[in-house]
Amino acid sequence: MNNKKLVFSGVQPTGNLHLGNYLGALKNFVSLQKEMDCIYCVVDLHALTVFQKPNDLQNNVLETVASFVATGLDPNKSIIFNQSAVSGHAELAWIFNCVSRVGWLNRMTQFKDKAGSDKEKASVGLYIYPNLMAADILLYKATHVPVGADQKQHLELSRDIAQKFNNDFNCKNFFPLPEPLISKNISRVMSLRDATKKMSKSEESDYSRINLKDSADEINKKIKKAKSDSSSIPDNLKNLEKKPEAYNLINIYSEISKKNLDKVLKEMSGKEYSFLKNKLAEILIDEIIPVGKEIKKLLSDKPYLVQILKKGTEKANIIAEENLKNIREKVGLI
Repeated sequence: MNNKKLVFSGVQPTGNLHLGNYLGALKNFVSLQKEMDCIYCVVDLHALTVFQKPNDLQNNVLETVASFVATGLDPNKSIIFNQSAVSGHAELAWIFNCVSRVGWLNRMTQFKDKAGSDKEKASVGLYIYPNLMAADILLYKATHVPVGADQKQHLELSRDIAQKFNNDFNCKNFFPLPEPLISKNISRVMSLRDATKKMSKSEESDYSRINLKDSADEINKKIKKAKSDSSSIPDNLKNLEKKPEAYNLINIYSEISKKNLDKVLKEMSGKEYSFLKNKLAEILIDEIIPVGKEIKKLLSDKPYLVQILKKGTEKANIIAEENLKNIREKVGLI
């Protein structure tokens, strides 16, 4: 694999992936595999920062792999594996724990958000999670990382760690400084119930999200019940942005229909939101139902999914071990 231009990204196996994952990550992954060498990892070690039932975690790993393949990732083009199967992730994370600074981690806003008001009860893993993320990326000397806005700060930390390692061990340019790949087409997909929050598996109401395995009837109901606005659809983006729930629906419609926002507003302006919801439900059903059917089909053949992970692990290990050998030498480990 040519690592002059190499993409790395990881997805947490936390169960049923949704529309936000599909538009914000999976579709982009498929596009990238046509342009660059790609490594896509199911980050099961990251999932452990919050307690997981062992059987659920194993099933969620396989479901994430099924979702990768169902949306178009090709295991023959991209390396697909689970993080814990390559021990180099944990080894390099410890080295980076000793390179990274406490002050850097204290600036990470995601820890503050996830730990909440009682951070003393949060796991140490949740606190040092960004160092493991840096290890995930730099273990393969990845040059590009597709990230959402909420992960950009962690990628900046990865660059800081890479730079400090290169300086500390006098090995200029040993680790590349990975560049973010931020999709230009869509901002974050927000909750259908509260557009101030991103669409999430952790939100209590299932009506807040479109799951990739939802039925046509479920998609239709969720879109119909989605929060919008009592007035008609505006004819310009400035006015639309003042209505976050309405903006979210228009944004999703724009991405699925492959029409830019201006064109969508011309098509929809002056109409009631019920008209938009009908149109949106139709195109979502056309787009998501085939993906959901393929996920369910793949999940009925778990040995095939395990084999994908096994082959991907073998390929990932070759790259990881070669790089780790050099890293150990730089650090002075025998």
